[in-house]
Amino acid sequence: MRLFRYLAKEVLVSTVGVTLILLLVILSGRISTYLGRIADGRMTFEFLFVILGYHVPSFVQMILPLAFFLALLLSFGRLYIENEMSVLFSSGISKLKLAGYTLGIAFIVGSVSASVNFWLAPYSEYKAAEASQAQDQLSAFDFLIPGRFEGSGQRTSYIDSFTEEGWMNQIFLSDVVRKKDTNIPIQTFAAYAEQIRISSEGNQNYLVFKNGTRYEGKPGTANYSITQFDTYAVRMESKDESIIDDPYTKTTFSLINSDNLLEKVELQWRISLVIIIPILAIIGLSLSQVNPRQGRFFKMLPAILLMIFYIALLIWGRTGLEKGRLPIQLGLWWIHGMFILIAAVLFAQYNQVFERRKARLPNAADSNE
Repeated sequence: MRLFRYLAKEVLVSTVGVTLILLLVILSGRISTYLGRIADGRMTFEFLFVILGYHVPSFVQMILPLAFFLALLLSFGRLYIENEMSVLFSSGISKLKLAGYTLGIAFIVGSVSASVNFWLAPYSEYKAAEASQAQDQLSAFDFLIPGRFEGSGQRTSYIDSFTEEGWMNQIFLSDVVRKKDTNIPIQTFAAYAEQIRISSEGNQNYLVFKNGTRYEGKPGTANYSITQFDTYAVRMESKDESIIDDPYTKTTFSLINSDNLLEKVELQWRISLVIIIPILAIIGLSLSQVNPRQGRFFKMLPAILLMIFYIALLIWGRTGLEKGRLPIQLGLWWIHGMFILIAAVLFAQYNQVFERRKARLPNAADSNE
């Protein structure tokens, strides 16, 4: 039991470290994308941390099997380089027993992966979809920054400040409307403005201006008009909230009872991300054995290439199932079966099964003589 705790600590600590590193790499790429949307006025800065937080479980969903495999290679490779594995084998620990310990560690990681895949990730993606819908309901005026022009060309808006009551103070709005196949510019100046939602009209949003002037038309033309007003309301476009029914946002229980093709594929994908962990554990155990003269990274490249091929094949299989190119009855199980066979061959070679059989054959011939 002490040996299992020692090996589990080595592998799990490395798994957490590799997971955090890969997670930071993915988050940095997403942050750069979201910052561009914030700069364009399509997202609030506060929403950046909300949406990233909701997407973290989905990132971990894909990262965890890869991180565990890399951690296993690094940890066991170090034990071989520092001759700790030689000490274990000379103490009576067989490679078969070491495989049992490795599968025990894989069971711990697989339990965490199952919790993320079957419950946390779908729930977080559903909440992320809800937050995105709420963000889409915001108008361009919710993204205005006081003292800064927003927009470009003739579609520009500006506010001087916000009052304590939440009104926009000293607002300027420039827009273009299409009338009789002609673009007509409109400029509106107002001392105050406020957004109002009227529920009786189906949650319609209005921008209400107070004490201002509206200019419509091109200066110098006959249809140019100037209108002064005390109150002027403009109806704003609103987006209808859609039903969140994407397969990746649904609970695992609903997927089990579903007859929809995409939902069946999603269920197989979630199961696959759990099954892959013990298979990669045996492959990693077999390929982690290195000679101290070879270095701990001698088998790292072929192991990583094999892992990438496994993941790529699963992604290809999922795409084929979603597009109907592969039968749903076949699913992704044939891919796992193929790599179970690869893992068995690598472990047999790692456990020197073939060498033992070759060593016994000459002895059998000598006994016949």
